[in-house]
Amino acid sequence: MNHFLDIHKTEADALRGIIDQASAMKQARLGRPKGMPDDEQPLAGHMVALIFEKPSTRTRVSFDVGVRQMGGQTMVLSGNDMQLGHGETIADTARVLSRYVDLIMIRTFDESVLLEMADYADVPVINGLTDRTHPCQIMADILTYEEHRGPIKGKKVVWTGDGNNVCASFLHAAGQFGFDVTFTGPEQLDPEDEFVGLARKAGATVTIERDPVKAVAGADLVVADTWVSMHDSQSSKERRHNMLRPYQVNDALMAHAKPDALFMHCLPAHREEEVTSAVMDGPQSVIFDEAENRLHAQKAVMRYCLGV
Repeated sequence: MNHFLDIHKTEADALRGIIDQASAMKQARLGRPKGMPDDEQPLAGHMVALIFEKPSTRTRVSFDVGVRQMGGQTMVLSGNDMQLGHGETIADTARVLSRYVDLIMIRTFDESVLLEMADYADVPVINGLTDRTHPCQIMADILTYEEHRGPIKGKKVVWTGDGNNVCASFLHAAGQFGFDVTFTGPEQLDPEDEFVGLARKAGATVTIERDPVKAVAGADLVVADTWVSMHDSQSSKERRHNMLRPYQVNDALMAHAKPDALFMHCLPAHREEEVTSAVMDGPQSVIFDEAENRLHAQKAVMRYCLGV
């Protein structure tokens, strides 16, 4: 049984296999109506529970559609439906769900909820996002980069802004896929030392550079994410905007990256805040390919977890 909890917890060969399978499955669907099933139906007869403690657009739709395209069925549950860890322990919920479904995807706040679910479930568990990491997003990002520019190994990825959960999973991926990461942002929002250390131990070069212009010099990929969470107070939002304004990705900043550098953002984006519309809609942006590839990458992740 294979969980998919974090990129650094999955073997590099398995990760490469997931990316290759995702690419092959995407190619096999070219020109098909979105609702048409895949020729292969590896999830036929399988039931997948999709648990959302956090609101979701891309994660919910991409997992739901992916399961259906592969012949499986989904059961979508919200945190309100389940009251995870309140009315019943997470461990007991995991044991019960394992009697009903073949696979669990959970999008939650606290990483401990994910880990406890995996510890007590008798079926594979996928991390759809926690406050600390977002591995499915980065698998889609790597698939997207390699579609456009070939192998990501040896490339320079620049993360600008807040060293958040998506940044953390990029650091996990750096060691497993062999690329380097430069973080540029205010010191208060640096990525966790643990994640930087894991990447360096795995052989990746991780650089912290406060000057965004210096940071993006020679970049193959520039990545941004939202500056604020929907749960932040107004005063917190204002403080974060003041700290992060120098790190906005705009045409002037992208001009210092390589001429063929790509821009990514996991979406949703706040246009004219962390990134300008000129960049988002410009020739270097691959944000909508990136969003589509959540579907294909996650289909391959589910096949890996189920061994089908």
